[in-house]
Amino acid sequence: MKQNGISSKVTMGSLLVALGIIYGDIGTSPLYVMKSIINDREITELLVFGGVSCVFWTLVFQTTFKYVTLTLMADNHGEGGIFSLYALVRRYGKGLVFSAMVGACALLADGMITPPISVASAVEGLEKVAPHLPTVPIVIVILSLIFFFQRFGTQKVGFVFGPVMAVWFSMLLIFGIVQIFHYPDILQALNPVYAVRLLIQYPEGFWLLGAVFLCTTGAEALYSDLGHCGKWNIRYSWIFVKTSLIINYLGQAAWLLHQDTPMLNGRNPFYEIIPSWFLIPGILIATGAAIIASQALISGSYTLISEAMALNFWPRVSVRQPTEMKGQIYIPSVNLILWGGCIAVMLYFQNSEHMEAAYGLAITLTMLMTTILLTYFLYRVRKWNFWLVGAVTTTFALIEIAFFIANLKKFPEGGFVTLIIAGGFFWVMYTWYFARKINNQFVKFVELKNYATMLQNLSNDDEIPKFSTHLIYLTKADLPAHIEEKIIKSIFSKNPKRADVYWFLHLNRTDDPYTLEYSVDELLDDKVIRVDINIGFRVQPRTEFYFKKIVQELVSRQELNLHIRPDGSTRYNPEPDFKFVVLEKFLSVENEFALRDGIILNGYFFLKKLGTSDEKAFGLDRSDVVVEQLPLVVQAVEHVTLKHVKYHQVPEE
Repeated sequence: MKQNGISSKVTMGSLLVALGIIYGDIGTSPLYVMKSIINDREITELLVFGGVSCVFWTLVFQTTFKYVTLTLMADNHGEGGIFSLYALVRRYGKGLVFSAMVGACALLADGMITPPISVASAVEGLEKVAPHLPTVPIVIVILSLIFFFQRFGTQKVGFVFGPVMAVWFSMLLIFGIVQIFHYPDILQALNPVYAVRLLIQYPEGFWLLGAVFLCTTGAEALYSDLGHCGKWNIRYSWIFVKTSLIINYLGQAAWLLHQDTPMLNGRNPFYEIIPSWFLIPGILIATGAAIIASQALISGSYTLISEAMALNFWPRVSVRQPTEMKGQIYIPSVNLILWGGCIAVMLYFQNSEHMEAAYGLAITLTMLMTTILLTYFLYRVRKWNFWLVGAVTTTFALIEIAFFIANLKKFPEGGFVTLIIAGGFFWVMYTWYFARKINNQFVKFVELKNYATMLQNLSNDDEIPKFSTHLIYLTKADLPAHIEEKIIKSIFSKNPKRADVYWFLHLNRTDDPYTLEYSVDELLDDKVIRVDINIGFRVQPRTEFYFKKIVQELVSRQELNLHIRPDGSTRYNPEPDFKFVVLEKFLSVENEFALRDGIILNGYFFLKKLGTSDEKAFGLDRSDVVVEQLPLVVQAVEHVTLKHVKYHQVPEE
């Protein structure tokens, strides 16, 4: 069985691939979770037993039950992620667009803090070997190298990700078992009673949920990477990963209860359970796992922005495909933003302990938004019983709201950083999406058949210089019988554009991720032709390439005459020429906006200048494109008082 070109069959190889792609974020959590729970608190049985019990049951409810069991069911033709889930349910509620936006923006903000906290947590292990070693420059160099090599793709080094993560999880498992073997009483912590006692009996125990939540921050990646591995590869590999994580957390907890001092004093339980003879290899393996975690977040951010562009949530930016691997993309502008954000986070917080204060707040929002979308999916798409859906998703929502409230305590300590980052992304998405909504309100459609005779007469009028053999307009009209009025004006106004064939090309983004198909309607034989291309939201548009291929197929099937004739236009060059006309709007000075519309539209055109041009975004060769500027008048100035004053000539003396 194949899934988008990737085998979804469960094999040892596919399980190894899943380990390398999916579990970097959640897999590196043992580097900092128990350290964050204990922090500068006195080490007590209630704190340690309760903390590791909360971690265990969080992994059970949030990661295993919500994501691995339920959310992976929301399979959008083999693809996952919050935008894929939104595409499945968006027709059931207009307000769901906000859930998709907020969730995606929080996930992007998480992508700016996961790389620095993961790499910093790993590199800081060197302080056990060299106590005064400056780790910040080392982390910055590693992060910069990770982002620098994105332009070359990860195909050449990606094959080592699986084995490295297999070694990493094996290391977690082995050193955890060693500690549990010495102190097996820690297994009692799996009893949920200890988690409840921590929240109720420990002073301000509820707020410790902010630290506990760090154990499941990578759960969203399990769903986002569904298309890379298939849900059964994820589910089976999760058994090994979950076991390794829980055993390691228990091992760290066992060490905490049987070491000599009542305080951590800056020590990291993760590195304390590693024997001194294995410390250097352990740090290297941890650093490799942290790099893989960073790579997963970066690649996920590229995919998220690519989908956002397809769903009209993000300005069009340049997208490259560095390798032949399906689905692997590189977005230079996003790479630069993420690199700058990661370096700024590292310089601001200086170490992983301070970053823990910012980590987790944004991702709780993503999980809450996923829960909202999942509710619609289970009830409206899977047709589950209303009360069952309500019980299940309300349970998730209550857990996530508790985590969110607990993480709010981090706001003044650094949580505001990720919310500011997420807010910036949200402003871009909100502005772009709703400005296009406003813009589309002023698009007027007319019946194409009413202009068929005029188009034929213009095409046959030899007194007008030929503009192009094939003239192609991109149209937003969903119905083949319609065309934008502005396109008709572009053809006939001022200098009429004479052509042998008038093409109207409509690109339709589908909810299926990898659709690529077309249909053709001829209004006038070989004269006025409409082409509809259905493109999945994960496919990069190469409009000109698709169009010319369609023309070749029509000619080969003898459904189209290319109009190669000795009338002067093809006398010296028998090849037909193609000319795409792109109608680009600008904000007219004649507008008088309401406050909201003014902010949104001015923001939209500001973002449009920063983004890539329409011809690049649609995959058009610049030499074949004519760009026409059209004024956008949304709200014309109405109340202008002009006073007529007679001109009095000064008499000559």
